[in-house]
Amino acid sequence: MEDDPSTLLAEQLKHAITIFRAGLDACKAVQFHYKDLTDHRLKSLEERGNDHEARLRNATDGVTQFKLLVGLATGGSGIVAIIALIRSFFTP
Repeated sequence: MEDDPSTLLAEQLKHAITIFRAGLDACKAVQFHYKDLTDHRLKSLEERGNDHEARLRNATDGVTQFKLLVGLATGGSGIVAIIALIRSFFTP
């Protein structure tokens, strides 16, 4: 009965199924690896985007503060010039 063709065919099919499952498991492993790699890349890009946005906000805040100080300095010097002009009219 060991030479029965149906037994041989059954063993060959079991072997083929085993090979197919091993290949499927290998494909799943590769897929999980690529998923992890893609998730890592996405996280890295999101962190870079957040860092870039924070740097832009800091730069904008610095420029705004500088403009305010320049405006105050310009306004102050303008007031001093007006006071000097008025004083020059009233002094002999």
